[in-house]
Parts: sequence; C-alpha cells; structure tokens
Amino acid sequence: MERTVAELMHQGVLTCTRETPIQDVARYMSEHDVSALVVINEAGDMVGLISRTDLVNARLYEQYWKHWRGLTAGHIMVTDVISVRKDDDLQHAGKLMMERKIHRLVVVEDTATGLKPIGVLSITDMVRDIARE
Repeated sequence: MERTVAELMHQGVLTCTRETPIQDVARYMSEHDVSALVVINEAGDMVGLISRTDLVNARLYEQYWKHWRGLTAGHIMVTDVISVRKDDDLQHAGKLMMERKIHRLVVVEDTATGLKPIGVLSITDMVRDIARE
C-alpha cells in the first residue's frame, strides 16, 4: 500500500495576507521558527508563498532596498506555489520536491473559491521519516 502525504504532513499552516508588512512577515517567521508563510486572500484561499529566502533576496535587490519599509508580502511573494493534496502519494511528493528543488509543499484542499491550505510537507519531514526506518 502506498503511503500518503497525510502521514507526514504538518497539520495547519502559518499564514499572512498580501497586505502584511514585510517587517511583520519577518518577525512572524522568527517568532514561530518557520521558513515560510502561505499568503492567503480574504476567503482563506492560497494566493502565494513567501520564504526566508524571498525576504533576503528582496532585501538585497536594489529596487526594493530603497522602499523596504513600504513593502508587503504581496510585493515579493511567489505566486506559482507547488502544492499537493493530503491523499497524494508520498513518493510523488518527494520526487516533486527534488525535481523542482524546493524545500516544502503546501498541502491544499479544493474549495468553491480556490485552494485552502491545510498543512505543509517539508523536506525535513521526509528526512525524519527516513531516519525512523
């Protein structure tokens, strides 16, 4: 029997909105010791992702440097977020992370208005699982 994403994913997702100031995004990541936040809209659907790497890259980008204090999550979030469903095959999810060279997948469920984030599967989760075998 194939294992599913649900077996290893973290339930729940830390989120922010497009309007969240960058300083608040950085503070929230630091306080909760996470490397990314899912950006959601008013309906709670995923519209993007912002990672620590995105923050640092934006801080170093000259165009953003001048206006840093006025930036929001919406300015630097990634909108092409790779996601999976909780019933997806775990091996498929792992291959997806390796092929795309990403560290996490947002686990989503379909809603009438879009995709609602319900969890995260990270490369760290996969490594911990390997260590337990």
